[in-house]
Amino acid sequence: MSEMYKLLLKQGVGKPAIPCVKAGESVKRGHCIATADGLGADLHASVAGTVIQVTDEAIFIRGEKSENSEFETIPPGNIGERVRSAGIVGMGGAGFPTWIKLAQKIPGGTVIANAAECEPILAHNIAEIERGPNEIYKGLLYAMESVDAAHGVIAVKAKHKKAIARLKTIIQDDRVSVFQLEDRYPVGEKRALIRDVLGVLLTPDERTVHANAIVLNSETLSRVSQAVELGRPVLSKNLTIAGKLRRGPKSVTLMDVPIGTRIGDLIESVGGMDRDYGEVITGGPFMSQRVTLDDVVTKTTGALIVTMPFLKAKAPLGLLVCACSASEARMKEIADQMGADVAASERCKHAVEVHGVLRCRNPGICPGQADRVLRLKKAGAQALLIGNCSDCSNTVMALAPKLNLPVHHVTDSALRAMNLPLVRKLRNHEVNFKSRM
Repeated sequence: MSEMYKLLLKQGVGKPAIPCVKAGESVKRGHCIATADGLGADLHASVAGTVIQVTDEAIFIRGEKSENSEFETIPPGNIGERVRSAGIVGMGGAGFPTWIKLAQKIPGGTVIANAAECEPILAHNIAEIERGPNEIYKGLLYAMESVDAAHGVIAVKAKHKKAIARLKTIIQDDRVSVFQLEDRYPVGEKRALIRDVLGVLLTPDERTVHANAIVLNSETLSRVSQAVELGRPVLSKNLTIAGKLRRGPKSVTLMDVPIGTRIGDLIESVGGMDRDYGEVITGGPFMSQRVTLDDVVTKTTGALIVTMPFLKAKAPLGLLVCACSASEARMKEIADQMGADVAASERCKHAVEVHGVLRCRNPGICPGQADRVLRLKKAGAQALLIGNCSDCSNTVMALAPKLNLPVHHVTDSALRAMNLPLVRKLRNHEVNFKSRM
């Protein structure tokens, strides 16, 4: 791998951190190299080495070749203070600063550990649990203590039987339980989790505290435990590498990849990618963003997927945008890579805009998309590109074929790269789940 690490100053929600090192300085692993500017998180050197360059975007460190796993520890303090000093952000989503969540109080409430691994292909959260869930469990207890919660729930898909068995062997506090989730998208969305675990459906503009709950990603909780018990700042990220690799379609989970590692080097470390591919995406297939091989790992990098080449669309596309999936801009990017014109665009009827972001009224439970499909057909679409959740896709497929409208999904090229079933019709047990809601 390259010895150069590029640590972005903006690693999640909030402003970029303010550098506190200069070019030429030697830094130890764990040394604070940038401090939060209000809403944000501190940044620490993920490797020992020399600061080569400081820009408005990033700090570049030439790492030393060393097997030394030591690190500079963060200052002493209570749970919230240590989490803040460690620079922990949500590691399963947008990267919201964790210390802000843990500063809230929910007496008698519930902290939910999100181990849903909601997106297809992703596997690193479950791999961490299967290898050893102690840090996640202890992180959950620390989070509960910090926010005065009475209950803790670890939410995992029921299909992950080994992970569930491992969790049940280590849980010793009767305030903590495991909740088994259906295998459908977007079961790991925070309001979907609260709905399924607690039976409370929040409105799109309500925060989780309105349900007396806080949701934290399972990897985030393991970093909480490390910060509190070891004084360890965020230095690395667990992630999944998958797709069209030279060794064939496979999924590889990597633990503790240093923040700032070049993506191209990381993919090469697992055998490299097949020469004939579509694109490299970060995140899961639904919420993916296109990246280059020169981009780097951040605190929120969940996966790197090398996709199949895009199928070419021979007709104008109608876009059906879902709040739980790719943005309209991303869908237009995919349409362009398919060589297709866009005839029209519609939003899922459950999608509403909240502070400039689309939210679903009831994530994963669809009211039917027939009127949207008909509108797109009337606007000149001769095929559809959809970004819908499992349930919405099912309702599209109930009508589109009858109108002779071929259906493409934003996840297709990633799923094809792994030889996985495409998102189209729900299986029978998933349809039955909807009827129980």
